[in-house]
Amino acid sequence: MKYDLDYYEKMLREYSGTGEKISKIRWNWIDECNPRTVLDYGSGVGWFRAWRPKGVEVYSYDIAEYPQTGIDLMMYDVACFWDVLEHVDWENNPDKKIEDILSKTKYIAITVPVLPKGQDQRTWKHTKKKEHLTRFNNIENVIGFFKKRKFKCLKIGTPEIPPREDIFSFLFIRDDYYEEEKKIY
Repeated sequence: MKYDLDYYEKMLREYSGTGEKISKIRWNWIDECNPRTVLDYGSGVGWFRAWRPKGVEVYSYDIAEYPQTGIDLMMYDVACFWDVLEHVDWENNPDKKIEDILSKTKYIAITVPVLPKGQDQRTWKHTKKKEHLTRFNNIENVIGFFKKRKFKCLKIGTPEIPPREDIFSFLFIRDDYYEEEKKIY
């Protein structure tokens, strides 16, 4: 059965309290970018799009068969990768679709698990061998990942804690936009 996307989002809003809470935290996280077009890559069931602010167009994409819009624009104000990057084997099998999106967006917003200092990688709850294919052992690893792709880090935080322990949020801006925007930050 194919769902109408508006009906589907209405059901998400009615029955997903936790999804609403996390989505609102994420919208607050990117608010300073003043986004008008947003790509939610790895959108899952679509919570982030369902709670979008008025006037913001959100395009959604996921490998699962949830209702979604697809990647339709040539450029986005913000591309969001909430709980996505750790699922890609960047060393042996990089995601070319993500790499292409990085060249078509001004800001990148992400959440990823970051190994706490003193925690053993082998016993850490976010070590999932067949699911988390890239591990970020520290904040510098995450920043370096984007620096190689010509992005500067604007902010780092843990706004989703609690309940999401060891999950860090980052906001990046593409280098070629940084000079014109640095007065804001």
